[in-house]
Amino acid sequence: MHEFVSQRGGMSRRTVLATAVTVGAAAALGATAPAAALDRAGAAPDRADAAGHTADWFAAPGRSVRPKFRWWWPDGLVDPDEIAREIDQIADAGFGGAEIAAVHHSIRDKSLLDTARYGWGSGPWRDGVEAALRRAARRGLTVDISLGPSWPTAVPGVTPDDAAAAQELAYGRVSLAGGATYRGPVPPPAHRAASGVTGERLLAVQAARVETAHSTRKETGLALDSVRDLTGTVTGNTLTWTAPAEGDWVLISYWQRGSGQQPESGPHTAPAAYVVDHLSAAGTSAVTDFWEHRILTGSLRRLLRAAGGAFFEDSVELETEGLVWTRRLPEEFEKRTGRALLPLLPAVVLDDSNQVFAFDAQLTRQIRHDFWATVSDLFNRHHVRALRDWAHTLGMTLRAQPYGLQTDSIASAALLDIAEGESLGFKNLDDYRCLAGGRDMAGRTVLSCESGAYNGAAYSTTWDRVLRTMGGAYAAGVNQTVLHGFSYAKAPESQWPGFAAFSPYNGTPGYSESWGPRQPTWRHAEDVAGYLGRVHQVLQAGTVRVDVAVFRQTGYSATGIGASWFTSTGVPLGWTHQFLSGPLLDLPNARVAGGRLAPDGPAYKALFVEGDFFHGSTPTLALDDARKLLRFAEAGLPTVLLGGFDQALTPGVPAPGETERLRDVLDRLLALPTVVRVTDKAAVGDALTALGVTPDVRHSSASTLLNAHRVTEEADFYYLCNGKHAETVKPPVAAIDHDVTLRCTRGREFVPYLLDPWTGRAERAGRYTRRGDEVTLRLALRPGQTAIVALGRPGLFGDRNGNRPHAVSSDADEVLFTADGLAVRAAAGGTYRTRLSQGRTVTTTLPAVPAAIEPGRWHLEVDDWFPGPDATRTETVRRNLVLDALLPWSRIPGLADSAGVGRYRTTVVLPDHWSPAHGALLDLGQVSDTFRVTVNGRDTGPADRMRPVVDVGPLLRRGENTIEIEVATPLVNRLRTTRPEVFGSVARQDHGLVGPVRLVPYAQSTL
Repeated sequence: MHEFVSQRGGMSRRTVLATAVTVGAAAALGATAPAAALDRAGAAPDRADAAGHTADWFAAPGRSVRPKFRWWWPDGLVDPDEIAREIDQIADAGFGGAEIAAVHHSIRDKSLLDTARYGWGSGPWRDGVEAALRRAARRGLTVDISLGPSWPTAVPGVTPDDAAAAQELAYGRVSLAGGATYRGPVPPPAHRAASGVTGERLLAVQAARVETAHSTRKETGLALDSVRDLTGTVTGNTLTWTAPAEGDWVLISYWQRGSGQQPESGPHTAPAAYVVDHLSAAGTSAVTDFWEHRILTGSLRRLLRAAGGAFFEDSVELETEGLVWTRRLPEEFEKRTGRALLPLLPAVVLDDSNQVFAFDAQLTRQIRHDFWATVSDLFNRHHVRALRDWAHTLGMTLRAQPYGLQTDSIASAALLDIAEGESLGFKNLDDYRCLAGGRDMAGRTVLSCESGAYNGAAYSTTWDRVLRTMGGAYAAGVNQTVLHGFSYAKAPESQWPGFAAFSPYNGTPGYSESWGPRQPTWRHAEDVAGYLGRVHQVLQAGTVRVDVAVFRQTGYSATGIGASWFTSTGVPLGWTHQFLSGPLLDLPNARVAGGRLAPDGPAYKALFVEGDFFHGSTPTLALDDARKLLRFAEAGLPTVLLGGFDQALTPGVPAPGETERLRDVLDRLLALPTVVRVTDKAAVGDALTALGVTPDVRHSSASTLLNAHRVTEEADFYYLCNGKHAETVKPPVAAIDHDVTLRCTRGREFVPYLLDPWTGRAERAGRYTRRGDEVTLRLALRPGQTAIVALGRPGLFGDRNGNRPHAVSSDADEVLFTADGLAVRAAAGGTYRTRLSQGRTVTTTLPAVPAAIEPGRWHLEVDDWFPGPDATRTETVRRNLVLDALLPWSRIPGLADSAGVGRYRTTVVLPDHWSPAHGALLDLGQVSDTFRVTVNGRDTGPADRMRPVVDVGPLLRRGENTIEIEVATPLVNRLRTTRPEVFGSVARQDHGLVGPVRLVPYAQSTL
């Protein structure tokens, strides 16, 4: 029999606890804090370490550190009441905020959006923003706002020909044999201007002799000393020139023009918005002027200042047919380098991102370095710093993804209030480590991540996948998650389960994900929000500690290029590293004390320098940077150089005598006892050992264990994850089970605590060894699983076991502290010997333990989701089944294309000799996606999604016990049938409880 239930926006949220329960009590019960208490905690955002490290500090983190959503709106086609509802949905699920972004790639007919009335920045859009800010203030959430519609940053009122619009330098060419005469128009650009661009200004015309010795597979070689400026010979648009008889020649023209780029998937406004020049003050002024004069009403200003959120800018994806440009670039280049840019232009001009010409290889590398260093300076000065300073005048901060151009994003990260990376575009963890270096050297706190975007995974993304992705990112420095994303409920063309910003995408499932009540897993999302919030709480506390600073001559990120030895060998051995670039060496924090660089944090123990990966691994150093490295080493900083730095070159074109001065500085550097130079990257580890440098985390052999270390006034915190260096790494990560040694920076009075980010419990470790300032404990983690260890004073988290002896060894399965003291636990009865830290050995006899139980029959009740009467409403069909074996829904008759929520119920019988000394672990085996467990009607609370094993011991009794496992799935299997034109190509996925489910009894006794 089928039972139909209609509801709006998915299934109603399950109430976990009565609202009268306090936050602390909720944590003690192993559940997340109720929404009202969480709102109170988040109403006055504070720093992650401000409250001190109490049990509640970890168990119930405030809104300010909880994960956020990228919140996609169909421009201004929004209703203030619906906006307030969606803020409530985000708050009720335990998240910390949202970022308003105008994104609607899924809508094909943009005319339905009526941008003349409902465009980005329009009155209805402002009304929606004000509604969001007012409701967020009541709920304690933070609301961030994108600087413009979609991306890159653009505003209406700027035309492609304006000085404030994004610019490009296009080129044209004509080949000419020696002695031949060219008569005709100046060579036109190789590519036509983009739509809307009506003006092109000739910058220069040159002739250059072809030098085949300098040619590459894609580049035409030229002789620099042959470059001739023919601009003055142009009459009107006509050029006449005779090539010298010797060699072949090429005529090159350069044209300045607007790029004509509009923000992604527009139009979003009427008139259309065009991308601004990111390298000039005029481009930034166009943005700030539009906000000041067209958007910021008095009420909106007051709301923004009270909210204290951030303006956001997505990655800098400037699209040009030629070279990204700004009109003052030639004079800025000359001001920076002392040389004219125009004679060097052949080495930098681009054709659809490809280099066109080249001089001598070394000179070409140096010219390109100087050009992009100039671009980087302009971007950071006129765009990043200017927008940040303007945001501050409104009581806002600036969060941005400072990559996409060939600019120093490490330096940009030091300027930003909050730098952000992304799990989609970053190739591996070193991309995050670049931004983290800028953040930490500048003394900032947060590194954000646009998280969980997967191509073609709309409505099939599991929280499991998101958590695995983020596990490694946190170890690399990330400590804020902005989930991708949360779509506004409805928009033109949207179908069930509602508007999704990126799906369909060109007729196929688009980028994931549209979270919210439209998803069955939303009923368990508060568990994920609590987990992520606790991880953020720890990783935003105090200051970071990193073993080694890697000096990078070219500060790009989003490249996937790591560091020799450290990325492949050092990280698996426990080493941590970050990347620094030249501008960071001028920061106030760039000093050495006690053998540490930036001693107040990140307190690097050593500096590593190698050749420039972005330019053929050439050993290069700027003279000013070399002098600073010499000063650091003279102050006692251990330094390792890899490569031929005795013959180093300048990264840019050297001034007369500059190379000789550089080598003199490096000779002095290499002569210091704190400096070792190696020529084989395999010798880097030995060089560090010779300098007396060891990592804060050690294990006896290579491991997939990743780590991050932070220090507060009260504790050292270690975040540990069995993760991957990149999501695409193969083979998959295996489980680990080995000892790990952690160093405490706080002296000798400390004990280790195990902090469970899923339950919020902080418990003192029961078994470990101490030696000086180090503690060694056993760590077993499944793939993607995390652990947090705190080394702090006894009783730090309010436990009563702080000063009691601990175990240093035992033949029992586990030694743990309980409310009654130190206890041993084993899966079999018998006598067990435990050696205590005092030196004595305790013998414990445990009673016989029943065999593990694998239930044979399950009653399954499924609320199967279907489209309702409109795009935002869902109907459910109740299905009841009896299963003699657990299978994925895709293999159960009647459930093959189902999606929704299933409740599995079974009964297990425990023997008469079951006693208070007994307990059991419930191992769920394979389960997808989210779940909750109840035993005899009592909720066990959130459980580790990466290790679905729940300790149900306190809830069991002799005789019959009822176990219920609630599982929620993604929607994709249902969408395969309801929208086959979009999702029909997606393979049917295996969701549900697959098991095997085993109840594994144990016996436990206090010593």
